[in-house]
Amino acid sequence: MNKYLAKSKPEETIQEHTDNLLANYELLQKYYPEIRVNWHFLNLACMIHDLGKMNLFFQEKVSGGRRNKKEIPHNYLSVAFVPYKKLKEEGYSKEEIQVLFQAIARHHERDINFTEDEWTLEMKKLEQEWQGFTYDKLGEYRAYRSHFPAKYYQVTAHIFEGKTAESFEIFIQYVLLKGLLNRIDFAASADIDVEKPNDFLEAAMTEQMNVFRKQNPDADWKPLQKYMQAHQEENMIVVAETGMGKTEAGLLWLGNNKGFFTLPLRTAINAIYSRLIDSETGIVREQQTDRVGLLHSETYGQYLIHEPEMEAMDIEDYFTKTRQMSLPITVCTLDQLFDFVFRYAGFEPKLATLSYSKVIIDEVQMYSPDLLAYLIVGLSYIQKVGGKFTILTATLPGIIPDLLAEEGVTFTRAEEDFISDRVRHSLKVIHEPISSTFISAFYEDNRILVICNTVRVAKAMYEELVEAHGDAEVHLLHSQFIKRDRTAKEDAILSDGQKGSSRPCIWVATQVVEASLDIDFDILFTELSDLNGLFQRMGRCYRNRELDVATNVYVFDVECSGLRPRGFIDAQIHENSRALLQDVDGAVSEAQKLAMIDRVYSTEALEGSEYYEKVKGDIDYVKSFGTYELDKNEVKKRFRDINSVAAIPKPIFAENEAEIRGYIETIKTKGLDRKTKMRARTMLSAFMLDVPGYIFEKGNSDAIKINDYEKVTIFDCDYDTGLGLTPKDREKEDQFF
Repeated sequence: MNKYLAKSKPEETIQEHTDNLLANYELLQKYYPEIRVNWHFLNLACMIHDLGKMNLFFQEKVSGGRRNKKEIPHNYLSVAFVPYKKLKEEGYSKEEIQVLFQAIARHHERDINFTEDEWTLEMKKLEQEWQGFTYDKLGEYRAYRSHFPAKYYQVTAHIFEGKTAESFEIFIQYVLLKGLLNRIDFAASADIDVEKPNDFLEAAMTEQMNVFRKQNPDADWKPLQKYMQAHQEENMIVVAETGMGKTEAGLLWLGNNKGFFTLPLRTAINAIYSRLIDSETGIVREQQTDRVGLLHSETYGQYLIHEPEMEAMDIEDYFTKTRQMSLPITVCTLDQLFDFVFRYAGFEPKLATLSYSKVIIDEVQMYSPDLLAYLIVGLSYIQKVGGKFTILTATLPGIIPDLLAEEGVTFTRAEEDFISDRVRHSLKVIHEPISSTFISAFYEDNRILVICNTVRVAKAMYEELVEAHGDAEVHLLHSQFIKRDRTAKEDAILSDGQKGSSRPCIWVATQVVEASLDIDFDILFTELSDLNGLFQRMGRCYRNRELDVATNVYVFDVECSGLRPRGFIDAQIHENSRALLQDVDGAVSEAQKLAMIDRVYSTEALEGSEYYEKVKGDIDYVKSFGTYELDKNEVKKRFRDINSVAAIPKPIFAENEAEIRGYIETIKTKGLDRKTKMRARTMLSAFMLDVPGYIFEKGNSDAIKINDYEKVTIFDCDYDTGLGLTPKDREKEDQFF
């Protein structure tokens, strides 16, 4: 028997690699037998997918030689071993057999840089190698053909969604087969389990309640939490105010299933992850690295922060399991999960994984029109492949359930919203522009939160308040601080914003605090953005307190910054919100807030607005792309609507040049392990911020090259820890949060 390698570092034969795939196949079937995939085909795909690696060009390369330009990617050669005659005898249709051919041929996304004649010739050459290859597990499915009828497979063919129910079902079967083959293959190559079981969450929730009952024998799950536990098998949309225990409710709905917990902002995601894995007070107090993952653009850095707390952490293994979605619970951002809606080449593993997963979507009202559109399209796909979802939110714009219904998504809407009778806020509308003079009159003995719509106005307000009160207790938080400073400021505002804190202070911020930070200030002063944003901001004041003052929220509704077309706030929604607030003066209950949301954000109220047209247009936009039309990198840019540049401000670079260059050299050094390099990247990123595109384009910058694909950008601007970034010409500042 000839020895054929699947990979060289470490050396592994095709047979050994295939054994690893089959072991993961058995794990997947054991943990999730209800997946709608054709298990027989998946088993065959695991055994066949890499047999094309027997070709001599690949064997020369994997044995230490160079890649031959004539080499045809092995995935296109492995189709020679599909036992289509045997499958036909077993009663499978032509369309079903095509699914197996395509899943094997496209298990790598490789360009077709060869002719059909070259492909046919290489297929014939494989026969001689095949005769010297032994793999007993193929059994009666051992087969080889150098050519087969075009109705079963053509090199340039694809399986598309089609417009009929039958063609869509074939497409879904292909997505599941190819996606799960990828998942199993990736896991085998990384030497990890394709899935870790969720056999712990229900017991962990019971244990959590037992802990509560030791402190209070009458403790029990709240009505929202009981309701979600009773509706585990349904797609749910539930509105619940702050303090009702939405996180626990989502976990009780998840039960012992694979799940993804999505939130809009990284800071909120980091907080929930930390809360879940805390070894003393968390819900998952042991084996965390096999149970809970964190998935966003800064995952590795967060794992480095938590590494000292988890003694058994192998950070490389943990990071790999997280990225490959092998963990039973993953807390993540929307872009990490829902980019599959563009159906780029290689999207199948995500959608296949979601076919047996449950997705919890928190604070849906925070998403911009484009992300909301992607979410709606994504949920329609998730339902079609067999997954489940729940939307748990403090406020629900009426447009969202209507748009879901239009896309054919079915769900259960809770008969009643989960709100209390308590009153937390008393509101006064000030028909003036936001004013530091007005705010200053309330400073004595109060912890004050000021929220502006844009960085420009927030900076101006901060400078005026510093002039009046000094900078010892006046602070500023927005998106244009380097990561190091922003993290320090978030820690400081969390400290000042704790319910028990009594130290007078003034924090000026933008919408970055709307839903990301668990803070509780005494008085809120805010520009009006829109009603949804206002109620989010009000949640940072008297967060869990009964109203005990005459007024704790002041809303300024004249000359508000940030309105379209230059800003990000829809002018019609802003004006409708402003009109509705004219009748408000005094205490506002939770029920009144939801009723006001209904009036402003119903489909009827929004029809014809720029916001409504943008959401509808983005739904049509994402559906307009053909499957496989885009590549993954292009989708990342479109999904995140990236219009900023990660850069180090020039003054920060000058102050820390030696340290920064040291990290760059570590990243460039060949032979270092990934952990060392990732630690250097994390430390380097602490000096960076995302410079808005409109500022970056008008300024000057320099760059330090890392490699052909990466560079560190140095942006010429003013910067200090109090104000953050200031363009050289301040007139260039614009609307931004």
